[in-house]
Amino acid sequence: MKVNLLDFDRQGLIAHSEAMGERAFRAQQLLQWIHQCGESDFAKMTNLAKSYRAKLADTAEVAPLPILSDSTAADGTRKWLLGSGSGNAIETVFIPETRRGTLCISSQVGCALECAFCSTGAQGFNRNLSVAEIIGQLWLANRELGALDKDEVDADADADVDVDADVHRDGDGAKSGERIISNVVMMGMGEPLTNFRNVVTALRIMLDDFAYGLSRRRVTLSTSGVVPEMDRLARECPVALAVSLHAPDDALRDRLVPINKRYPIRELLAACVRYLEHAPRNFVMFEYVMLAGVNDSVEQARALVHTVSSVPCKINLIPFNSFPQSGFVRSSPDAVRRFSDVLHQAGLVATTRKTRGDDIDAACGQLAGQVEDKTRRVIRRLKAVH
Repeated sequence: MKVNLLDFDRQGLIAHSEAMGERAFRAQQLLQWIHQCGESDFAKMTNLAKSYRAKLADTAEVAPLPILSDSTAADGTRKWLLGSGSGNAIETVFIPETRRGTLCISSQVGCALECAFCSTGAQGFNRNLSVAEIIGQLWLANRELGALDKDEVDADADADVDVDADVHRDGDGAKSGERIISNVVMMGMGEPLTNFRNVVTALRIMLDDFAYGLSRRRVTLSTSGVVPEMDRLARECPVALAVSLHAPDDALRDRLVPINKRYPIRELLAACVRYLEHAPRNFVMFEYVMLAGVNDSVEQARALVHTVSSVPCKINLIPFNSFPQSGFVRSSPDAVRRFSDVLHQAGLVATTRKTRGDDIDAACGQLAGQVEDKTRRVIRRLKAVH
């Protein structure tokens, strides 16, 4: 079986190159060809020796997940359904805006956390995605959107480089304004922090200047609050952080986000404060889906102000995007406005997310893919009802 080079960050490619008898700087050239040029044909990697290209063709490949469908919404949002084997599929979404383009990436086939308002969580969990399957979503989207630079690779096959240099940008990134995909959010299917090692390796590829060169400020990981892994992420690869809060108190959050029973709000907020010691931004984004009659009252807005007072933060209010048998209804525009007004009056920065791609089920919380549920969640729910 051929090795998939999308599975390797720079250190992995260095080890692979050296194992094949090549010098370490070949890893930089491979990263550029694969990720900056989107090249999968080793014969076209012209600054590599012909003998090395032949060895790569015999033993390696660049293989993202296959596209099963490709849909574009009226507002330009584009969604790819990608086959992940055994009848399963994941979804990846590109959201174009005037000054940026954001790619929403999945980390798992389904999700085991069972958040009450999320379509992905409702269908259960199958497996973690590999590094290749995670970073392959960005690789594939760049190709599909025509966002590649075929002139990126140094044509000098003998030029050495400092392969141990730190090539991660911590600012906004010199090239970010030129890219079609300027931002990446780990907000697709799955809980990224329960697939920690593969997600972090993929993040390192996104940040590497020999690959995508994204700044830490432009890569956001969204978590439901896996506290120990938040601390690990802060140590190993801090990027911008978004936390799915969705409730002002433990009683309600236990119902909406069941992992709260393991890591209640007080522990979660303490982890957020610790994370900010390492984060590229000086705030945490709290995500708060607006559910009519559940978490959208003025009193709950005031409680939320008190709850988050210890954490430098912004609040992102998300109109609920319905899916079959969800049991929830989107808050009215007036309710969202009243809730937002309370936050603003308390001095918090609060925004209301504009719904994008809902006509192709690409909006927040709607990503479903196709999942053979190893947790048998759907069967358990049906038995509970009957």
